[in-house]
Amino acid sequence: MAQTTKKALAASFKKLLLEKPMDKITVVDIVEDCEVNRQTFYYHFKDIYDLVEWIYTNEASKALGDKKTYDTWQQGFMQIFEYVLKNKTFVINTYHSLNREHLENYLYNETYNLLIGVVEEKAAGVNVKEADKAFIAHFYKFAFVGLMLEWIGKGMKDDPCGIIERVNIVIHGSIIKALENFKTNIHI
Repeated sequence: MAQTTKKALAASFKKLLLEKPMDKITVVDIVEDCEVNRQTFYYHFKDIYDLVEWIYTNEASKALGDKKTYDTWQQGFMQIFEYVLKNKTFVINTYHSLNREHLENYLYNETYNLLIGVVEEKAAGVNVKEADKAFIAHFYKFAFVGLMLEWIGKGMKDDPCGIIERVNIVIHGSIIKALENFKTNIHI
């Protein structure tokens, strides 16, 4: 039952975003639209920021699925783009609000989860420290999220497929090269 109520509050919040900016929406607006009382909202969430964080961690985190391998990373990134496009109003409002950190955290977490899967797969049989594998995944995570945030900030006009293809050109073979460079017998 709690998940149903949380989903209903999230849906009301997203609906209200079609009418006004995120920073102008109040808890009263959400509970009136959802037809529940304020106590119900506060039973589930501390404040609107908590609701936004819940939306990103519970709805958005399903975007990747099992697309965390070297052969499927492009599909994984595409699923992140598709989630952002499907929830464009929510994402744009988050991007331009005090809640932007929740959007960034979502993007960083999802991208890291995708990339660490790719790095782990390519590190099989290569003697590389866990910290170095994490460093590689973090390095590429920051590059991808930076590109995505710029794309969001410019109104999501460029074709995500084109962005992913360009990323592929840049990183093709570089994860394997990085792992080779971090081998513990040649460790920098």
